[in-house]
Amino acid sequence: MHHNDQPQRCLVRGSLNIDEFFHVQHIVLPGQTISSTKFERRGGGKGANQAAAIARAGGAASLVGAVGEDGAWLVRELEGYGVSTEGISVVQEATGRAIVQLTPEGENCIGACRAARPTSQSDIERHLTATSHLLLQNEIPWASTLAYLVNAHARGLVTIFNPSPMPVDAQLHAFPWKALSWLIVNEGEAEDLLRVVGGNLQGPNIEECPANWPDDNNLRFAFGTLKKLCRCEHLSSTGIVCTLGAAGVLASICDQRELIYLPAAVLQGNVRDTTGAGDCFTGYFVAGLMQFGNKCLPKDEVVELLRVSVQAAGMCVEKNGAMKSIPGRVAVEARLSRK
Repeated sequence: MHHNDQPQRCLVRGSLNIDEFFHVQHIVLPGQTISSTKFERRGGGKGANQAAAIARAGGAASLVGAVGEDGAWLVRELEGYGVSTEGISVVQEATGRAIVQLTPEGENCIGACRAARPTSQSDIERHLTATSHLLLQNEIPWASTLAYLVNAHARGLVTIFNPSPMPVDAQLHAFPWKALSWLIVNEGEAEDLLRVVGGNLQGPNIEECPANWPDDNNLRFAFGTLKKLCRCEHLSSTGIVCTLGAAGVLASICDQRELIYLPAAVLQGNVRDTTGAGDCFTGYFVAGLMQFGNKCLPKDEVVELLRVSVQAAGMCVEKNGAMKSIPGRVAVEARLSRK
């Protein structure tokens, strides 16, 4: 399947957290105290989740990040998924924590903090050696994210950014967009981005969708937002994937004007937990990109890649937890072939 000789490996430069889940009847309001019905501790952090998802999807992934000594089990768990962990350093601080409130409906509310260590140029060069793709989020120090991105682009790597949480306006203004191959955002993040980098493209976002698309206001709005983002000078060389939750996914590919739309996967059973769905989608999407080296993908290949990613994310939502709920590629292909 590889179209070039270089081995394809994705370096994920991101966070590892310990997610502490409190099962509650409803999300706690400010000033309120309620008792939780159950407590669980699981591995998480967007970097760790996405690296695990790439590996589950059949891609080679290395994670560079930091944990405290309380996080050694998390490193072993990642190794169990097939993620290469030599780039994970054990630091003096405690491992990053995310406190997750989970309601019976599967909704979550997250607060996070993190362990980190400074990045040196020699570290970056060492980590990027023998790497074809770089995946970044925004749960590590911003300077480190930028340094990895700029260095990876200079080496000709395919770069993917899933900015969550969204960077502040000043960071978005100064961001080296030309160094970015793919941007993966949800509809709210896409709107934030347009507000900051859209310049004179503001104004109402309602555009008429193609006639054969579902009649859905969220979809129409996201379609308008993405159309405008594609016209942004900054983003002219970046492919954009915009996830719409239950409404599916929209994408624009470099040098193609039309947008691609795919509906969400049909779930078997109930929505259990949406925590890891976005990370699962991103990991599968990146593993798919890795099959093409650094080529600009034709439309039908992007459609196929999104179909697999959307299906994987749907299967992820059917189970509890972030990492543990990521399906393996064989299961995803099996579900797709039954359609």
